[in-house]
Amino acid sequence: MSTSTQLVSTERLQRADKMLFITHLALGDYTYLQNCFKAFAQAFPQVKIHVWVDELRRTSRAADWVHLKKYALYDWLAACPFVDKVYNQTYSPDGYRQSIADAQRENYPLVVSLATLRPHRYASLAREICTQGFVVGMRARAGLLAIHKHWGYTKLDAALDMAASQRPGMHISEVYADWFYRLFGLEINAERRFPFVEIPLQWQQQAASQLEQWGFAHDGQRVAKVVFVNAFAKNNKRCWSLEHVADLIFELRQHEAWQDASFIVNSMPEEIARVEAFFAARSLEKVKLFSAADNFFQLPAILQQCDLIISVETAVMHLANAVHVPVVALMRQKNPEWVPVDAHNSTVITAEKRSDWVKDIPVQRVVATVNGCVA
Repeated sequence: MSTSTQLVSTERLQRADKMLFITHLALGDYTYLQNCFKAFAQAFPQVKIHVWVDELRRTSRAADWVHLKKYALYDWLAACPFVDKVYNQTYSPDGYRQSIADAQRENYPLVVSLATLRPHRYASLAREICTQGFVVGMRARAGLLAIHKHWGYTKLDAALDMAASQRPGMHISEVYADWFYRLFGLEINAERRFPFVEIPLQWQQQAASQLEQWGFAHDGQRVAKVVFVNAFAKNNKRCWSLEHVADLIFELRQHEAWQDASFIVNSMPEEIARVEAFFAARSLEKVKLFSAADNFFQLPAILQQCDLIISVETAVMHLANAVHVPVVALMRQKNPEWVPVDAHNSTVITAEKRSDWVKDIPVQRVVATVNGCVA
């Protein structure tokens, strides 16, 4: 941990009744960052936490709003008892402007930007929202000629040097904990950094019922092993192909340990029609498609019902740790800080070359790894 003096004094925090965190969160980020919000809420219970989720895919194309406004993270945030308000309309230009006006009316005494992409712009946004209060934000090191970046950072009352929390070997959960130590003086140990998800009973029951309907379970007991496979990520560099998924299922079935296994193949809601057409053209038994189309909690609830999760480097592999199901994670070499934190229940397959994408990981290597997990 850093030993620097905290940027937001305890006295200032004790005087505040609410504060705004500005973020550009993804589900994977929140899997670890929520522990920091929880620790903050426990340390300063009188301060209501408001969260601005800035949608990096913001667009004026109305056709894209259907999926953007149903972003699963909003369901998770809405269910968190330690988050009092969420700004979740920033996916359109009009929604973004309306959200700024709404936030300005709150008259926040304190705004903290945790945005790491283009942090100078978020420093300006924080000051636009909070004209009179105390504003803290991330600061990336910039060259002398990057005048626009330096100008953005002048809007801050205090800045958090991003590079200081990104030392070699640090897991992302440690990075986030270090932010909250240097911001607020909070100590968040390894046990409190472990990911968790509180799944409402209705979604647990729905997941159990779904396995029964598929024939994967009977009277609450799984008929055979259930394997969840996720090949999708927002970034194409982190995706596996559907052809690889089909080949993986076929190859695993050639091994005794998996010949009777049932497989759940995940899809993003906007891709479900394509995935259905792909598997309809193949004769793979005991394979069902899944998509958390209605609510975020459908995903961790179905993961909790599985014996093994195989996933590319996205939120699914972190949620696997949160629901305590073994995971085989397919990753590139470029972001080792994002490996699943539960080493005991996680096996990581890393692409051979630094320039390789996840799709370059061969099926046979995954098959051998999965078989090794049950050897």
